[in-house]
Amino acid sequence: MPKIVVCFPQGRHKALTMSYDDGTLSDKRLVELFNRTGIKGAFHINSGLFGTENRLTEEEASTLYEGHEVSAHTLTHPTIARSPREQIVYEIMEDRKRLEQMAGYTVRGMSYPNGSFNQEIKEMLPYLGIEYARVVQTTGGFGMPDDWHEWKATCHHNKQLMEHAKTFVELHKSQYLYLMYVWGHSYEFDHDNNWELIEQFCEYVGGQDNIWFATNLQIVDYMNAYKQLKFSAACDFVYNSTALSIWLNVDGNSVEVPSGSQVKLV
Repeated sequence: MPKIVVCFPQGRHKALTMSYDDGTLSDKRLVELFNRTGIKGAFHINSGLFGTENRLTEEEASTLYEGHEVSAHTLTHPTIARSPREQIVYEIMEDRKRLEQMAGYTVRGMSYPNGSFNQEIKEMLPYLGIEYARVVQTTGGFGMPDDWHEWKATCHHNKQLMEHAKTFVELHKSQYLYLMYVWGHSYEFDHDNNWELIEQFCEYVGGQDNIWFATNLQIVDYMNAYKQLKFSAACDFVYNSTALSIWLNVDGNSVEVPSGSQVKLV
């Protein structure tokens, strides 16, 4: 029987994703930096707060995030672990509806406002169309999440970002899948006067051929599609019924399993 492990697209074993909250004006500078360096991110937005204080208007947001992911952050940013269920449902579903009208696609992820969540909220999310949710706690590591609805990043950008980046770039053991996940708020770079930090990070990590630069949802979709592959009992062929191509390492060789195809593995 062949030895088979899943890979990221093009046979890579490392991925990077970014996660930024609130939809503030500083996202303009951050998105421009991401676009220039090839980095992808999810932007978690409170659609009920468009145009207030230092936040983007809906018109600005509708074009800014093209090529990235528009994701939910609740309508008005309440501390939802202290809210009644009816309000939680309203805050999430109304945010989804408005963001979907703006972005033109189904919004299926979120980050918890104020980092607020509990077990009951986690259990509600699949019924509200939310397939992942990021928390504010971090791991300091590069593993894949055990729980998509309590997704912990590697680090906040103010917590040893470049140290983590250098460790991540040097990782080379292809028997593992490595994910670096960075979160924050773009306005923090203005408040802390440290835009050079994220600029240095993006220039250092961006453009490396052995890293998959993906949005949060792209990673979720890819791993879920892998789980839907249909392997023969002897693992000598596999059928992919999903809409995504999936990459496998088979006895040390990268093999693409295109969407809708059956592929012989040995």
